Amino acid sequence: MSKVNVGLVQMSCTADKQQNLQKAIEKVREAAQKGAQIVCLQELFTSLYFCDVEDYDNFKLAETIPGPSTDELSKLAAELGVVIIASLFEKRAQGLYHNTTAILDADGQYLGKYRKMHIPDDPGFYEKFYFTPGDLGYKVFKTKFATIGVLICWDQWYPEAARITALMGAEILFYPTAIGWATTQDADTNTEQYNAWQTIQRSHSIANGVHVVSVNRVGEEAGVEFWGGSFVSNPFGKVMYQASHSAEEVTIVELDLNKTDHYRTHWPFLRDRRIDSYQPITKRLIDGD
Repeated sequence: MSKVNVGLVQMSCTADKQQNLQKAIEKVREAAQKGAQIVCLQELFTSLYFCDVEDYDNFKLAETIPGPSTDELSKLAAELGVVIIASLFEKRAQGLYHNTTAILDADGQYLGKYRKMHIPDDPGFYEKFYFTPGDLGYKVFKTKFATIGVLICWDQWYPEAARITALMGAEILFYPTAIGWATTQDADTNTEQYNAWQTIQRSHSIANGVHVVSVNRVGEEAGVEFWGGSFVSNPFGKVMYQASHSAEEVTIVELDLNKTDHYRTHWPFLRDRRIDSYQPITKRLIDGD
């Protein structure tokens, strides 16, 4: 398909897992009613962002994938005829957990999962306590409406992840995310951080000639103001849509996938890649050791 309508669900969450799931279901329905064909939910949408603390009780939030949430969302996808991108806390085995996104096709089929590769550990974002780094590699999923690539939050800062996923054939890069400002920060720092976050993702659009869809949460949780600002950029980095920093939004954006060929032929960055010269990038640092 040349054109596809993507739905972005930017929402706040509570401590009630089932309540959050039902809220997401309602918003997917709203997106479908507005014409969405692919709907992306934010990172870890069934809970508050629990990684602000290291608490063993939070492991109880995890579930298998496939599992209860994907079962419900598969039924919803089939009913509405939409693709759903669902970011969940995965319990793989006893003592082994991942930050994982499941893909449900428009007929309800579970297409597979992507496990977050880059795991942060910062004040208020203690993800290494909970998540084992992904071991499935980078993934693309051939859905009814488009071949999509999915990366998760901290993956956003790594052009290598976007590049590899695009080279695998992704027509759209989706980023479910959960990022915000410390409530004690000044406005200039807030603006600088948001602009860096958006700019690095827009650069993935430009370097790879694909649309980027980034979906973030809103609301204040434990001293963090999640900054919303979900957005879509075209294959040359133009911001086609940007959400507010505080309001819940369900928005549909039409993407013309033929734009990839236009931009890749007029600005042939992929053509001019010197793949014979890139081996040093696999080193931690090029320091002679």
